[in-house]
Amino acid sequence: MISSPSVASKPSSEPASDLFDQSALSALAQRLVEAARRAGADAADAVAVRGVSQGVEVRDGHVEESERSEGDDVGLRVLVGRRQAVVSTNDVRGDGIAKLAERAVAMARVAPEDKFVGLADPAELAREFPELDLLDPGTPSTAELERRAKEAEAAGLAVKGVTKSGGASASAGIGGMVLVTSTGFHGSYLRSSHGISMTAISGEGTAMERDYDYSSALHACDLASPESVGRKAGERAVARVNPRKVETCKVPVVYDPRVANSLVGHLVGAVNGASIARKTSFLKDRLGQQLFAGNIRIIDDPLRARGLRSQAFDAEGVRVKKLAIIDGGVLTSWLLDCATARELGMTTTGHAHRGVSSAPSPGAYNLHLDAGVASPKELIADIKQGFYVTDLIGSGVNGVTGDYSRGASGFWIENGEITYPVSEVTIAGHLLDMFKSLTPANDLEFRYGVNAPTLRIEGLTLGGR
Repeated sequence: MISSPSVASKPSSEPASDLFDQSALSALAQRLVEAARRAGADAADAVAVRGVSQGVEVRDGHVEESERSEGDDVGLRVLVGRRQAVVSTNDVRGDGIAKLAERAVAMARVAPEDKFVGLADPAELAREFPELDLLDPGTPSTAELERRAKEAEAAGLAVKGVTKSGGASASAGIGGMVLVTSTGFHGSYLRSSHGISMTAISGEGTAMERDYDYSSALHACDLASPESVGRKAGERAVARVNPRKVETCKVPVVYDPRVANSLVGHLVGAVNGASIARKTSFLKDRLGQQLFAGNIRIIDDPLRARGLRSQAFDAEGVRVKKLAIIDGGVLTSWLLDCATARELGMTTTGHAHRGVSSAPSPGAYNLHLDAGVASPKELIADIKQGFYVTDLIGSGVNGVTGDYSRGASGFWIENGEITYPVSEVTIAGHLLDMFKSLTPANDLEFRYGVNAPTLRIEGLTLGGR
C-alpha cells in the first residue's frame, strides 16, 4: 500500500482537534473500495472531502452576518471493464456501504463504454509526500474574525474621500481530501485558509465609485493586516472618483497585477487536456511552438510550501511536480489527467482534480508568470498614450478562437505617467497577438492561486465613446 503521512500525527505541542483527524474518513473510503470490489467492480477509488468554514461580515461597525458550516462528503467511482459510474453521499457514518457500492456497480454496467477511463498506472502513483506546511493549527474564534473585519472596515472609512462602507469580512476554514484506490494508494491532506476583505465607496449620488482589497493565506500569520486591506480598498475607491471616457483608439495596455493573472488563466484554460481532446482550444495545434517572447516562463507548482493550491498528489493519486507550461516562450505541455492523456496518446501530468460526485478532470495548481527586469514605472515610461487596467468586467474571451474582448476600468497613461481615472471602455484583441507582445515587470508577488506581475501588451483596441 502507498500511503501518505496521517495529518492526525502532528506534533503533540499543537492543539488537538477532531477537525484535523481524518482517520474515520480514511477508514470509510477504504471500506467503500472494498465493498465495490465485492460487488463486482474491476477497479474502484473513493474520495472523501472535508469542508469547514466560518465567516463574519460587518457593515458600519455592526455584524451583519456570522455563519459556520461543517461537513464531510464521500464519493465512489467504480469501473466495470471500460464502463464507469460515480456515486456520492454525505452519510459518513458508513451505513449502507454495501448498497451504495452495489448501486454504483449496477450503474456502471449500463453506462456507455469509454476506452479512455481507468485508474492511474501504479507506476505513476505518488510514493513520497513532502511536507508543504498547509495546515495552520490555530482556529480563530468568531470574536477574532469580527475584530479583523471591523478593523479592516474602520481603516477603509478613515481614508479621506471614502463616503461609505460596502462591507468587510473575515473568514477561516479547513478543507481536505482522502483518496483510496483499489490499486493500493492511500493518501490524505488538509489545508487551512484565512481571508480578510473590504469594499469601500467614494463619491456621492450617481457619481459613487467602489473598489476593494482582500488578502488570503493558509496561515493567519501570512495575511496582510486588516488595516492595510481596508486602507488599500479606500485609496483605490477614492482614486476612481470622476472617471472620464476616452475615444476609441489602439494603444499599449498595462495590466495591474490584480488583473494580470487573468491572462495566465486564459492560457491555462486553453492548454487544459479536456479542451485539447475535444479540439475546442485555439491552442490545440500549438504544442512546442513559440507563443511568447523568449524570456517568458509560466510555472505551475503544486509543491510550493504554503501555496494556496498546493498538494502532494493529484485526485488520481498520481505524483505531482513543478511544471513550466511556458518555458523560453515555448508551449511545452498540456495539463492532463489519466483519461485525457490516454485519449491524446500521452502520459498524465498529474493534474487530475475531482469532487465527490464527478470523475477526475484536468486542472492547475499554483500558477505564476515569472517576473521581468523592468519596474512598473519603467514599463510605462515610454508610453505617450495608453491605458492602465485595474478592473475587468465580464468574460468575453472565446477559448475556441482566442478572440478577446472585456469591459474594463482603470487609468489613462499620458507621457509615461498614470493620470486620470477611466471607466466604461472595452479592451479587444486576439490572445495569440497579446501573448507575443507581453512584457512583464519585476513586481511579482505570491498573493493568489494565479499570480503575475504588472504586464504590458502592445496595440490593443480600446473601445470608448
